[in-house]
Amino acid sequence: MEIVINRNLIFAENQYLETERLKLRPVTLSDANDMHEYASDEETVTYVFPIHQSIKDTKESIANYFIAAPLGKYGIELKATGKFIGTIDLRVVDQHNIAEIGYSLNKVFWGQGYMPEAAHKLLCLGFEELKLMRIFATHDIDNPKSGRVMEKIGMKVEGNIPNARMWKGKVVTDIIRGITLEEWQKLHN
Repeated sequence: MEIVINRNLIFAENQYLETERLKLRPVTLSDANDMHEYASDEETVTYVFPIHQSIKDTKESIANYFIAAPLGKYGIELKATGKFIGTIDLRVVDQHNIAEIGYSLNKVFWGQGYMPEAAHKLLCLGFEELKLMRIFATHDIDNPKSGRVMEKIGMKVEGNIPNARMWKGKVVTDIIRGITLEEWQKLHN
């Protein structure tokens, strides 16, 4: 008999997660100023989303993406200061028992291990609670820092997709990285 997992319920029960240094929590309109700080910076958003020209853009993004369908989407807050520094999400494809992870981080906080820490927590949720069989992520070949985050959480290169898409007027080669349940278990048992 197949066990049916209500992933929406699991996400609803896990809207607030903590790591050693971070709180992962729902994104709200009160995060708009902190989000705009990095969403209006071209270097931070080059590979992730169109630059926010105004605080209104940021509020619309929060309302349309994070508030309209909040499950699996988290703001990243520093425990020490309460500062909102980025976002991370786990987008589940129920019928295939897999999920894609995505993230964005204020460049002021790059290189301090915050994103691997947050991503590791979401992989725990994905494999241990949501019972996924694979979690993957994609990054632009010209964005090796994002690939390094994926590497730190145990993801292996699964393939390169030349001419994968157009992004901000340029042809992009994407690199797909992933980790299976079995690989995760080997790393954490």
